Amino acid sequence: MAKLGTLTIGQAPRADITPILDAVLGSELPRQHAGVLDGLSRAEIDRDFAPEPDGALLITRLLDGTSVVIDRERTEQAAQAKLRALEATGCSTILMLCTGHFASLRTKRARLIEPDRILPPTVAALVQDAQLGIIVPLAEQIASEAGKWAPLARPPIYAAASPYGGDGASVAEAAEALAERGADILLMDCMGFVERHRQEAAAGGLPVILSNALIAKIVSEVV
Repeated sequence: MAKLGTLTIGQAPRADITPILDAVLGSELPRQHAGVLDGLSRAEIDRDFAPEPDGALLITRLLDGTSVVIDRERTEQAAQAKLRALEATGCSTILMLCTGHFASLRTKRARLIEPDRILPPTVAALVQDAQLGIIVPLAEQIASEAGKWAPLARPPIYAAASPYGGDGASVAEAAEALAERGADILLMDCMGFVERHRQEAAAGGLPVILSNALIAKIVSEVV
């Protein structure tokens, strides 16, 4: 019998993302949720996943609702062990709940679905020659994650706004800035952006692609 595993780079279950999956996946589908940071205290996370100087960064959500910035390379190494554990529970498909780029993740039997491998060609086909504006959670990701958007016909433009709050620009402000710079369509490039963020971004009048909603619809076709 099919069983879906999800792996967040934060702590599971992701109360913000699972409702989006539940909306398109049948309730009878067994699920197993896991997180790279499951069971770790903030001090342990800071010790084991602290960003390296000039290293690529990721941002994620913990069970208490707070966010944390972590090193992508260390996260990728830890994620591989979590994938093995999910396979051991019988998951036939495993969905990464992160749009970041991971080069080395592998499974033995389960179908591994990585959003960063699906989103660029899919979005490129959707937007065609339109100017895409991408909202990323961290300004540092504009450089570190840019390579995955090579399939686009036109280079995208970027703005940063965290789905988890903080002192930076709001989603609405980021969307407005991209519209003023000539964006025709917006993409929210983080699984932490939810429907509320889409509505905030869409208030300026542009179409908005919500990454996790798009991925959920695609995954529903293969599980």
